[in-house]
Amino acid sequence: MTDTQDFLTSTRTFYDAIADDYADHFQGELTHRPLERTLLGLYAELVGPGGAVADLGCGPGRTTARLASLGLDVFGLDLSASMLAVARRENPGLRFEQGSMLELDLPDGALAGVLSWYSSIHTPTDQLPALFAEFHRVLAPGGLLLLAFQAGREPLRLERPFGHPVTLDFLRRRPDDMAELLTAAGFTLVSRTVREPEERLAEKVPQAFLFARKAA
Repeated sequence: MTDTQDFLTSTRTFYDAIADDYADHFQGELTHRPLERTLLGLYAELVGPGGAVADLGCGPGRTTARLASLGLDVFGLDLSASMLAVARRENPGLRFEQGSMLELDLPDGALAGVLSWYSSIHTPTDQLPALFAEFHRVLAPGGLLLLAFQAGREPLRLERPFGHPVTLDFLRRRPDDMAELLTAAGFTLVSRTVREPEERLAEKVPQAFLFARKAA
């Protein structure tokens, strides 16, 4: 098994095991995150009404639904069949597909926007250039990427979440490093927001949000 197949398999297995518990635990998550809601609203405004957007690594589809409510033509993609089952159950009017962000079944320049909302956090660092190159490929000229991730250096290893016998590493990144990789992939950085951790949300590290645009 290649390194790419290995991390994809471990990620899929992890989220297939915890999907229902995860969805219940994070029900209404955006309600408690006003900055995140504001950034998603800004993203929708910058992409423009009716813009075609892929929510890559969509999980239970909450951000997909949020973008749809803001007027975007959005679909979700995820590795986990169990997560997609939750997304389809909660959002029967939206489109969700199973697949890998590293190999998108989309033509070049097909999208006005790509959302990677905490979905790059399991991708090994040496795979990030290929991931960002794929994001760049599927965006039309002028297309906009919004990348959200936990800021930091030390990974978090989550073992037996909700009592399930699975383990996965959550990789934290330095915003400067991610911005450099995006630039190397052909993006222009539009904005960089870092929010300090909130105790009421049980956060341990800052949260980072990068807007980047493909050249027009």
